[in-house]
Amino acid sequence: MSKAIPRSTDALTAIDAFLEAQRDAGYAFGTVRLRGILLTEYLEHVLGTEKMRSLTAEELVQPERTDSWLNAAHAGETRRRNTLMGPDAVAAHDSQRARIQTYNAFTDSLGLSSLRRPYPPSGHSDHLEPEQAWNLLRTLAVKRPTGANAATAIRTAAVAALVAVTGHSVPELQKLDVTAVDLEHRPLPVLQVAEVAHPLDKHTAKILRRWLDVRATITKELEGTDPGYLWIPTKPGRPRDGMEPPKPGLTRAAVRTLHSAHRTLVLQVFGAPLRPLALLPRS
Repeated sequence: MSKAIPRSTDALTAIDAFLEAQRDAGYAFGTVRLRGILLTEYLEHVLGTEKMRSLTAEELVQPERTDSWLNAAHAGETRRRNTLMGPDAVAAHDSQRARIQTYNAFTDSLGLSSLRRPYPPSGHSDHLEPEQAWNLLRTLAVKRPTGANAATAIRTAAVAALVAVTGHSVPELQKLDVTAVDLEHRPLPVLQVAEVAHPLDKHTAKILRRWLDVRATITKELEGTDPGYLWIPTKPGRPRDGMEPPKPGLTRAAVRTLHSAHRTLVLQVFGAPLRPLALLPRS
């Protein structure tokens, strides 16, 4: 068990130490990033509301300040960007759940587990309503948030659209090759998954065609034959053991890569890090 962060530490310094400990403990990049965003939101809300310049970590996590933050977040008052439901929409249920999970992990790191909050049950955002899912897919296809990689955004939109159309999970779709796609098939384009031909609507086919065009640009840089993987990395990975990473296109994009890109992009445009299967109707 890692050593508790001193409660008297400046709150911002304590947050940085907490995030570093999370990284060292092997938490996923997306999880650590989200927790950093939420804790920064928490601190900025309290400092702004109370007109203060600094707080200790223990002062920050006091119940009345936590209540103020969670209530403001629920009302959409801490939101920094628009959402599919408008700028004044209340926070998504599971974004509030993520705030409480983050708060609990932070208080644990301070040795203040007595301040933990009960977790609310998973809410409706485990599965979007059909209109929400449709709006999210359209937004992913046309909107690229500031700083987002264009190729990654298009790939993410294509994966999400195929999850919604076929009902298959990302691990199942990750195994596909380009030969599984037939955009010239009539009367409708199709995607072959596990020996089943899934018809593609016009919108999904358009997104997939955009990804194939981007993919072709990436694989053009390869020396030799295109391996034919449908989903490929959009940029080189990190060097490992002193070896340069393979060029994008030589390997399949990993399941964790596709999942992480989805969570990150959806968080930016929707306000909650939804799973790809959230696009499917609740069974």
